[in-house]
Amino acid sequence: MTDAMTAARDPLLSASVVYDNASGGGAIASARAFTADFLAAVPCVRREPVADERVELAQLVVSELVTNAVRHAVGPCRLVLELLQDTLEISVLDREVAAPVPLGHDPGRIGQHGVEIVVAVCESLSVEPHPEGKRVRARLSLLREYADTATPADRRPH
Repeated sequence: MTDAMTAARDPLLSASVVYDNASGGGAIASARAFTADFLAAVPCVRREPVADERVELAQLVVSELVTNAVRHAVGPCRLVLELLQDTLEISVLDREVAAPVPLGHDPGRIGQHGVEIVVAVCESLSVEPHPEGKRVRARLSLLREYADTATPADRRPH
């Protein structure tokens, strides 16, 4: 599964961190916190803060991508966050060359829904070869008008 490549651009804000697969669940919690801290800094380069729902979705996407890398790749993975005006680009680089494969909708299956979730909430998902493995790149809109689209109905204001 790949999307068209986009032209080179300069992010307004970027940060990265490396996790080794020995840290397991600690890497996932750390990646979620790293993402929240990154998005909290957005008002420094963009006028308005990121809506809470968008922060939560970004953390969910990061959790799923880092979990895949920690569970299925040998060696460390790198999480890269880039703010592109109204979009957060989330990349995870790991040493596994095989691309994650969505298994399709199966409400009876326990687990292995990560790629499905990322595809459902992001504007795009691509897998690109990288010199030492692959780069999984997801783009999530930060625009407020998208905030209600991925918020469960029971959490939406009435």
